[in-house]
Amino acid sequence: MVLKLYGSPMSTCTRRVALTLKEKNVQYELIAIDITKNEHKSASFVANQPFGQVPYIVEEDGFQLFESRAIARYIALKYAGQGNVVVPDPADFKATALFEQAASIELTNFDPFASGLAAEKVFKPRKGLGPTDEQVVARLAAQLNAKLDAYEVILSKTKYLAGDNVTLADLFHIPYGSMLAVMGFDHLESDKRPNVVRWWKDITSRPSWQAVKDGA
Repeated sequence: MVLKLYGSPMSTCTRRVALTLKEKNVQYELIAIDITKNEHKSASFVANQPFGQVPYIVEEDGFQLFESRAIARYIALKYAGQGNVVVPDPADFKATALFEQAASIELTNFDPFASGLAAEKVFKPRKGLGPTDEQVVARLAAQLNAKLDAYEVILSKTKYLAGDNVTLADLFHIPYGSMLAVMGFDHLESDKRPNVVRWWKDITSRPSWQAVKDGA
């Protein structure tokens, strides 16, 4: 039995896990959860993921894990000897510290704003939760713009956020980042941030993302 990934094919978090599995050449079976029918809120799903959120994984030995970033870290460590290296050797304390710094940057300085924009402009209307609040959109867009100015400083010194090797910290940005242009925002493609543009083109051109961008 291959690893089972329970999630929605187009969900950002499901694809975050799927691209990590692709990076590590790990075979998996997607068990599609239809979130439009609230299957992620069913008793059988919540029994495995108590927050009722996609995705979670189940391995052959029955081990289960949820939270996309935790799953990605686990996969990267378990399958360290195959596929692409996307986390530092844990014995290299400085490289690991820089990775954790970069991962924290994504979680606190990127995701709240990119996912917030998606919530207002995509998910809210799709779920019938009312019209988009343009004041919220303007605030989040401005905040993200300021954050990416700091990214430009970091990426003017190193190729990737944790140094000169790509890590999960970079890849974690892709699912929500890829939605920005679709929503009409050029934050990751602005001429005033050439290093951000260079970095973004680099990570989104990776075969792992190309394999899952249209569905996990």
